[in-house]
Amino acid sequence: MLDFRIDTFLSVCRHMSYTKAAEELHITQPAVSQHIHCLEMDYHAKLFRYAGKKLSLTDAGSLLLNTAITMKHDDVHLRDQLHQLQAGKTRLTFGVTLTVGEFMIPHRIAAYLKNHPNTSVKMIVSNTHDLLDKINRGEIDFALVEGFFDKSEYDYLVYGKEPFIAVTASDYLFKKPVSCIEDLLEERILLREAGSGTRGVLERYLESCNLTVGDFANTAEISNIRALLSLVREGCGITFLYEAAAREDLDAGRMRRIPLDDFRITHDITFLWRKQSIFKDYYENLFRELSLPPAQDHS
Repeated sequence: MLDFRIDTFLSVCRHMSYTKAAEELHITQPAVSQHIHCLEMDYHAKLFRYAGKKLSLTDAGSLLLNTAITMKHDDVHLRDQLHQLQAGKTRLTFGVTLTVGEFMIPHRIAAYLKNHPNTSVKMIVSNTHDLLDKINRGEIDFALVEGFFDKSEYDYLVYGKEPFIAVTASDYLFKKPVSCIEDLLEERILLREAGSGTRGVLERYLESCNLTVGDFANTAEISNIRALLSLVREGCGITFLYEAAAREDLDAGRMRRIPLDDFRITHDITFLWRKQSIFKDYYENLFRELSLPPAQDHS
């Protein structure tokens, strides 16, 4: 059983406030202080420091936080596994980013369900930032993400490598001849929301060119990828996304790639879980099974 004082520590870390942690946990502030003091005595290390009135983690506190999140996640997962064992049922709970959920994983999940007819599946589709938060809180067990993440906090395996491309409608007329990224700045750019993996890849590339999305003449932010693709098809602007998301439209001639001499990106799609989890073998086995092509691909 996880030490209840770890829950107190995690609450203080979430709020960086003893008072707010006490309110969240429905205990007194002196009790919160006592729990933290006991942990510091157990680990022989100072976990927090004050700079004026601002609370922050020490290096030891940061190390404990990273480990404690994994401990909490494993505790939640263990309890769930034990409950499933008692009930005679199994459940798969995980998250995927939008491009993965709509264009990459469905046929793999279909194959998994056929191989495990008595397993319930809960797949949450959200952006990378939200999915990492859900892993840390124990709401999902693992995730398949497009975006960037802190490799010191998660173990991971590369699920696939996907080309990241610029596209527009097949009959779209550019303001000027296009051969490089700066030639597109007079166009309207259609963007995914902040926090999405697709947006993150684009922003990092633009930063390397000393540019931002704000340098484009006009922007439109669309959180729904189907709606974004529809706007591209209607000639409302240009966008940057994974080839898998646009493949059907490209093959049908509704969209075309924008040829850019200075834009060649292939990005990893990553299967990840909390670092140093005691369930590492479980996640690696799931990775192998979900990575297998459906049975018809072997015929």
